[in-house]
Amino acid sequence: MFSIFRPYIFSLDPEVAHDLAIKSLKFNVLPKSIFRVEEEEILESNLFEEKLPNPIGLAAGFDKSAEVYNSLFKLGYGFVEIGTVTPRKQLGNPKPRIFRLERDEALINRLGFNNHGSEIVSKRISENIPSGFLGINVGPNKETKNKQEDYYTCLSRLASNAGYITINISSPNTDGLRDFQNQQELEKLLSGINKVKKAKNIIKPIAVKLSPDVNDKEINQIIEIILKYNVEGIILSNTTDTNRESLEDIKKNEKGGLSGQPLRNLSTNLIKKFYKETKGKIQIIGVGGVDSGHSAFEKICAGANAVQLYTGMVFKGPGIVKEIKKDLVSILKKEKLRNISEAVGIST
Repeated sequence: MFSIFRPYIFSLDPEVAHDLAIKSLKFNVLPKSIFRVEEEEILESNLFEEKLPNPIGLAAGFDKSAEVYNSLFKLGYGFVEIGTVTPRKQLGNPKPRIFRLERDEALINRLGFNNHGSEIVSKRISENIPSGFLGINVGPNKETKNKQEDYYTCLSRLASNAGYITINISSPNTDGLRDFQNQQELEKLLSGINKVKKAKNIIKPIAVKLSPDVNDKEINQIIEIILKYNVEGIILSNTTDTNRESLEDIKKNEKGGLSGQPLRNLSTNLIKKFYKETKGKIQIIGVGGVDSGHSAFEKICAGANAVQLYTGMVFKGPGIVKEIKKDLVSILKKEKLRNISEAVGIST
């Protein structure tokens, strides 16, 4: 069905198409049952001690302000992550700021954390209880000088609404954000987060979302710090602002973060490194180039407990989750695995 509408959708500006998708999902009356697949039970997973119907999640960036997460659960996602949410409403960067690279099955975005702000998001979720496991991705407002405080504000305000909180320190579209991946800055941030959790009696799991552009030295430092501060999860990875050499589309040099197929191997290799070094002590969510059962299975075998997608849905439509689940069931049966969890890390 999506293939019929795709030429029209792709004739629209990408952000216009996104806004149209959000509006359409607000009126989603399709029953969840039509997105189930046979023998889906073997895809049941655990993430942060929460039982999931499957390990396929929607990455942050699509439902930025908590407008349609329950409609997204109906599409078959095992979990959904909203955001990035900042303390105050933010308009983001000037338009145009999203670009489709059709020849590369990729997107470049420089959105800049456009969202309705943490107070409105918290109110929406309180009034519309999530029907599944909901993560909330948080970050600082662009104009904030002490960006650490913005993370603490979002954590305090949104923890009660979330299944888990993602600390986004890796978007390339907010100046200075990736500085938090440096050893000293990350230690300060996570120390402060633990103090807020203790003071506010917050017990929700914390995940840290990292850049795919970290080097081996940075990886070792990051692992040491997240283990020290008992961070429950890492998301690998955010978009890259490099790695353009092999791209073919004429828009390849647009400024912003690159996502989709060009990120697939980069993020999978990063997952392998983190899984090998952490020995499974930290939950890993794999992101980057997931658009099929094979690409999802690849990341799970590398060490991911669950995966997320976004660009894949842009190119293949809302039915992508059902197709991935169907493929995964077939792969597990072929590999004689009783449950998807048995595949975690088997290629590392």
